[in-house]
Amino acid sequence: MAQQILTHLMFEGSAEEAMNFYVSLFEDAAITDVRRYGPGEMGKEDSIMMARFRLRDREFICIDSPVKHDFSFTPAMSIFVECEDEAELERLFTQLSGGGEVMMPLDDYGFSRRYGWVCDRFRVSWQLNLK
Repeated sequence: MAQQILTHLMFEGSAEEAMNFYVSLFEDAAITDVRRYGPGEMGKEDSIMMARFRLRDREFICIDSPVKHDFSFTPAMSIFVECEDEAELERLFTQLSGGGEVMMPLDDYGFSRRYGWVCDRFRVSWQLNLK
C-alpha cells in the first residue's frame, strides 16, 4: 500500500456528531470506516475509537480521545475549501459558523474576491474561498 497522509481530528466525545455534520455538507462525501470502543476498553463504550471519512477527494481520520487534554483545535491549522460558486460558499459559511465563531466574515480581502474564516461548533477551523 502506498504511503498516505491524512488529516487527523481528535475530539473528546463529539467525533461522531462532527463527522456526520461534515459529511452532510459536501455532495461527494462518505463515512468509510468506523471502529468503536467496546466494553472494558480504554474509551467510553460506543464512542469513536477511530473513524475514516471522505470529503470530496480528501480523507480524514477522527477519534474520541479517552484522555482529557489541556488543548483542543487551534485556528493555526485549518481546512481550506475552494468553493466553485457563491451559493456553495454562502451555504458552507452559514452552516459551519452556526454555533461556532466567525473569524473573518465573507468579504473581498484583496487576496480573494470572496473569502471567510470560521471555527465551527466543534472548534475546527475552516477557511472558505471562492475560486
